[in-house]
Amino acid sequence: MEKFKAICYVAACALLLLVTGCSSSTNKEDKEAADTLQMPVITLKTCDTVLQKAYVADIQALKNVEIRARVKGFLEKIYVDEGKYVKKGQPLFKIDDREYKVMLSKAKAALSNAIADAKAIELETDRVRMLVDKKVISKSELDVELSKLNASKATIDEARSMVQSAENLLEFAYIKSPFAGIIDRIPLKAGSLIDEGTLLTSISDNSSMYAYFSFPENEYLNYVRTMKTSPDKTSQKVSLVLADGLEFPERGDIETVEGEIEQTTGSINFRARFPNPQGLLRHGATGKLYLSTKAKAVVMIPQQSVFDIQDKSYVYIVDKNNKLHMQAFTPLTRISNYYIVKEGLKAGDKILFEGTQNARDGMVIKPKLLAKDTLLAMH
Repeated sequence: MEKFKAICYVAACALLLLVTGCSSSTNKEDKEAADTLQMPVITLKTCDTVLQKAYVADIQALKNVEIRARVKGFLEKIYVDEGKYVKKGQPLFKIDDREYKVMLSKAKAALSNAIADAKAIELETDRVRMLVDKKVISKSELDVELSKLNASKATIDEARSMVQSAENLLEFAYIKSPFAGIIDRIPLKAGSLIDEGTLLTSISDNSSMYAYFSFPENEYLNYVRTMKTSPDKTSQKVSLVLADGLEFPERGDIETVEGEIEQTTGSINFRARFPNPQGLLRHGATGKLYLSTKAKAVVMIPQQSVFDIQDKSYVYIVDKNNKLHMQAFTPLTRISNYYIVKEGLKAGDKILFEGTQNARDGMVIKPKLLAKDTLLAMH
């Protein structure tokens, strides 16, 4: 009897231990489940977008020329001020022209004398011709007179050219604007002695402006292919951001591409043209030119999903068991708050949307899948 009681006691204790152990194991699993973090997850998809890339632009006027003196003399008058707008043909400078007026008077006098001498020789030639016809004198006398007449005509032509040259010099002393534009700095003052070729000022036609920029060869090839497949030619439109960081209100058009790729830099120069109705752009300005290109079927990742280790970019991929795995990827570029994937990730991958600082490789989470509308609302 005592032996039976002992056996029952041992069985009861074993049952108690089994129940206690099961209860402890269940509580532990419940606690681990309660401690699992719920974190937002997104599914990567492909989409079409527009990429914008910046290029350093060298801004130049449609026309920019130096105004130089073509004759020597003292600068007598300055009719314009620096930075002022002038019309085509408007007077700019006047060089003392008294010397050139004297030269013109001498040239005209020499022309009159040459015409008078030629007239006298012509009369004499007619007289000699009449005598030759009457066989009073030999034909050789007529030949001599004809030679004199031809020489007198050549003298007249030379005298006329001297008159034209003197008139040109006199005209060059009165300098006018070759086209409408803005006057640059005037380094000399009235009374200055100037020589032929002296720089007086420069003038810029700012009605439209050229923006020159360089394209790497690989981007140039991509641009050409895009242009061939883009029916609306939107890739020819460019925008300009000025040195103060503000965007120029007018959009420009790519007009031309140079014929050669620069061997030392591996780039090719483009030229865009911008209307400048307000005259805001000036010759020699700088800025950043933005070219838009369409990117089709690309994978985009929100910035907050990405973390960097050294020089590599990573995200956390969520597998079918809700476990996190670090995944490196190569970004193509960054636009706004997104990275565009070049390689390493694909559409359909589930990644951790945010909270990477609280995550670790191999960690199990409770995924909270974000809808597209929710994701857009968070930005």
